[in-house]
Amino acid sequence: MQCSPYYHSPSKRLFDVFFAIIIIFAILPFLGAIAILVKLDSKGPALYWSTRIGRDNKTFRMPKFRTMHLNTPELASDRLQNPGDHITRIGLFLRRLSLDELPQFFSVLVGHMSIVGPRPALFNQSDLIAMRTKCQVSCLIPGITGFAQVKGRDHLDLPSKVRFDALYLHASSFKTDLELIFETIKQIIRPRGIMH
Repeated sequence: MQCSPYYHSPSKRLFDVFFAIIIIFAILPFLGAIAILVKLDSKGPALYWSTRIGRDNKTFRMPKFRTMHLNTPELASDRLQNPGDHITRIGLFLRRLSLDELPQFFSVLVGHMSIVGPRPALFNQSDLIAMRTKCQVSCLIPGITGFAQVKGRDHLDLPSKVRFDALYLHASSFKTDLELIFETIKQIIRPRGIMH
């Protein structure tokens, strides 16, 4: 499947940087407050760094506000036994509003992530990585949000997620990115499809 010319164009990178800078300046006062709440709620650091799969299957370290207790296995939420038992009180709130994802705007600035793209797989999600590689989705820079995020998120099975990733590979455009960003905002206001 051929990648959309827009995806690797300078205009997409320019949009990513511009949008990330605006968001970071807007949320800067809240980042410290969230970090304090995470620290007060449970033992451990405010930020959690996980090893993720980026463009061309290269690994990078992705930051999130920590929403789970220390020593939780590094697995996708849908693969944890009783995932709700691992989530902290403040973590549940952060996940419902996707506030745990805010540090990833810094990943956009350094080029590890894009605003819109397939969500980065964990390093040990070998089945998802293999499916994405087969569909050439691995050539995409992972995103903070994307088609799978607005179409069901954690409630989608892996083949469905990869189909949406492949759709974005072919159909990405500035208009598509804006539509997905606005749809993401709507879903943050009325969250659904998030594994607690």
